[in-house]
Amino acid sequence: MKRFARKYVEFLRQPDVLPLLAVALFARMPIGMMGFAMLMYLREALGDFARAGTAVGINFVVMALAAPIQGRLIDRHGPRKLLYLTGIVQPLALVGVLASPKLGWPFAALATFAALAGAFASPITTLTRTMWRNMFEREEDRRTAFALDAVMIEVNFVLGPAIMAAILAWVGTTPAFALAILAVGAAVLVFVGSRAPGQFRRIRDAERHFLGPLTEPRLLLVFASTFGEAMAIGMLEVGYPAYGVALAAPAIGGLLLSINSFGSAIGGAMYGGLHFHARIERQFAATLGLMSVPLVLHAIAPTTALFACAAFFAGALIAPSIAAQSVLVSRMAPAHYATEAFTWSSSCIVAGIGIGEAVGGVLVETTGLRSAFAVAGAIAACMALLALTIPGPRRAARATAAD
Repeated sequence: MKRFARKYVEFLRQPDVLPLLAVALFARMPIGMMGFAMLMYLREALGDFARAGTAVGINFVVMALAAPIQGRLIDRHGPRKLLYLTGIVQPLALVGVLASPKLGWPFAALATFAALAGAFASPITTLTRTMWRNMFEREEDRRTAFALDAVMIEVNFVLGPAIMAAILAWVGTTPAFALAILAVGAAVLVFVGSRAPGQFRRIRDAERHFLGPLTEPRLLLVFASTFGEAMAIGMLEVGYPAYGVALAAPAIGGLLLSINSFGSAIGGAMYGGLHFHARIERQFAATLGLMSVPLVLHAIAPTTALFACAAFFAGALIAPSIAAQSVLVSRMAPAHYATEAFTWSSSCIVAGIGIGEAVGGVLVETTGLRSAFAVAGAIAACMALLALTIPGPRRAARATAAD
């Protein structure tokens, strides 16, 4: 434990690390607030979950599609202009989402504003990952940074909805959504005013390909594995609420999601503080393989207590796998594609979770609750096997030399 604590103390003492961690935590708080606040506001304003969920879904799908375009622009022109642009357009588009039901505008107008907000979503999360890549040259430092980064995202997803739920219960959905919009604007101001944008390195004269980082075969394997893992996680997002409904206690679904997120935060902290001799490709494959075990255990857990234990241990491997994946992206992506590579990673996660939720919902309704968890475990196991095919640096160098 002393070695564990010493590693974190030494890491946090490095120049700018602690202030930038604080900036990253605050600036990304809206990611845990916006989806929930928008959904609950539109559910009340429109009168049903179907249209509310459609609008939120449009926002996230467009966000996933636009992210690589934003990443390419940042790699070529730097982050500041895009931060200013998104910091203005996204809040205004969200105000359009807020105003549309109140002004009686058609759903098409609301959907257009939701899409616009997604297209101009602030790239702070991606820029934060690029920042850690640029700050540290040693892979061990990057692993610790990305592990802490994954932990902080879990904190965002725990605190953000909790804050919104408290405000919703206190003053209602409209003020909650309005506060989330203000948080989006404030996050950009905090990030731009910090030293974070200064960590970005623009490479002006590099030769670029239309496909960008997608020309790197190893990255394609990483992205494919990430997409599959995200599908499995998406099935949990549906499976836990369905489990609560099956017990006639819907609140249990929210509790299980919290347990899963808490496990992820603990697992990420442990992963960042320990030292592993295996190369990072093997660490990524190992986290996916180990994750498949508690996922499958959900399908056979005989009691709620054991089901909750499986939720904790499944979560405990999510943050470590995301951290290992981020290290791989940071190493494999050429410097002039660094930001775009992380946006592709984010798009794979967002799309994978969305498809996983859709598939999980179909499985729950057609073949039963337990089957969704069994399929999630099988997908994670397959992704572990796929990750095992990712070549290490030496093998990749030999292949490049042979070509």
